[in-house]
Amino acid sequence: MAERIEGHGGTLALAAAQAYGVRELFTLSGGHIFPLYDAAHAADFPIYDVRHEQTAVFAAEAVAKLQRRPGLAALTAGPGVTNGISGLTSAFFNAAPVLVLGGRAPAFRWGSGSLQEIDHVPLVAPVTKHAATVAATDDVPAAVGAALSAALTPHRGPAFLDLPLEVIFSTAEVTAPTADAVPVVEPDPDEVARAARLIAAADRPVIVAGSDVYAGDAVAALREAAEALQVPVFTNGMGRGSLPPGHPLAFAKARRVAFGRADVVVVVGTPLDFRLSFGDFGAAQVVHVVDAPSQRATHVQPAVSPAGDLRLILSAFADHSGDRADHTGWLADLRAAEEQARARDAVELAAESDPIRPSRIYGELRAVLDPDAVTIGDGGDFVSYAGRYLEPSVPGSWLDPGPYGCLGTGMGYAMGARLTYPDRQVCVLMGDGAAGFSLMDVESLARQKLPVVIVVGNNGIWGLEKHPMRAMYGYDVAADLQPGLRYDEIVGALGGAGETVTKAGDIGPALRRAFDAGVPYLVNVLTDPDDAYPRSSNLA
Repeated sequence: MAERIEGHGGTLALAAAQAYGVRELFTLSGGHIFPLYDAAHAADFPIYDVRHEQTAVFAAEAVAKLQRRPGLAALTAGPGVTNGISGLTSAFFNAAPVLVLGGRAPAFRWGSGSLQEIDHVPLVAPVTKHAATVAATDDVPAAVGAALSAALTPHRGPAFLDLPLEVIFSTAEVTAPTADAVPVVEPDPDEVARAARLIAAADRPVIVAGSDVYAGDAVAALREAAEALQVPVFTNGMGRGSLPPGHPLAFAKARRVAFGRADVVVVVGTPLDFRLSFGDFGAAQVVHVVDAPSQRATHVQPAVSPAGDLRLILSAFADHSGDRADHTGWLADLRAAEEQARARDAVELAAESDPIRPSRIYGELRAVLDPDAVTIGDGGDFVSYAGRYLEPSVPGSWLDPGPYGCLGTGMGYAMGARLTYPDRQVCVLMGDGAAGFSLMDVESLARQKLPVVIVVGNNGIWGLEKHPMRAMYGYDVAADLQPGLRYDEIVGALGGAGETVTKAGDIGPALRRAFDAGVPYLVNVLTDPDDAYPRSSNLA
């Protein structure tokens, strides 16, 4: 006989979420969702609360991405949900299986003007895989299960449910919830074979591996395919670290040479968006490998685009038994270009300029970051430098806002990373503009004893806007911040600690103090406002 469970809507929702592997709840307190808190309290289920709802969703997104299982956020009705929409949208663009449970004004009085009465579903539907209102208490477990199944099915993404007051506060007895198996998307074997033949026969092939390689647990299969076919690998997003920096097929600095000369570019688990020239690699043929048919590019026509479980596709590439071209010379050419670029980088990483150049910060960070440190980017130009100079050694250790480019992810991502990895270094790389979005949530980290290191590249401007605007118009407006602002003192007032650095030689000791502090610690480095990131990609 099937096990039964009785309780209010909060108890039923939490039980269903736990069946799918959810292990914590991120939230900002609100009366519409009290039963969820009651259920968590009764079950001794961890609750982490924040100072802005978007931080709760960003924390759930970080857990979902790092641990490859659902993250859960609960937001109160009305402004609670709308404050979280940027987090939902970020999770949508980053294919993160996040479930947001929202409170909702009572259905029995709908239209009468209850507090925070608004229909959330039309607002969130465009940026979720599944969005619905739960109509009855005994429907709650099935509704949560359907939402999480949708979130976990490739191509992954967020889901949303709201629960009217009478639904979440009322009680019901139902069959105890269990999790449905996540379906495996089987690729078309003919498409896979065509792609494998094209890659193996190419004279100058290149692989670009993105976030879905990590999300789909396909890192080992990627390595097998690259090694079997002897193809150089570049990475972006959470694909970074899929091959460690010392691997003979791992490249980071020779991207322009590789894309300029390649005859086949294999893009795996990432869209053909602005980060990859919208899929235009000159005369090269493009193989676009995606985890679901919905992710095939529609703005360009790849030579072939296998869709399905990335492990199956990449393993089939590795097993290709047909003719293979010799890539020895191609790899040697790229390695030479890589080493030349590294030599140029070494000069920038050791720059002794006054004011400090952002590159010097990363030179110092490279000396103190552990191989398994989790690095988190939250900013514009300053984080672009992080992408250029930091090379994760292990997969699943890099978090950035992704193609949506939403600022304010930093503190939520830091919370999720610290909970995922209690014993690893967690370092947030933040522009001073981005600091304005989420720095108040240092209080949430300090109060809940979640130490992280925050490094602010403080140039007193919106660098990503100021420099291009001056180049376009000869002037800039709305692009200045207060120079020298003491973000470290803000963190100190919120329960953490920190310091301001004005000399390049002081960066390293400050970073070591930060990692030894045991509290949220902000290193506020004053950088050169005239230093502009040398951006070459077309963002639109």
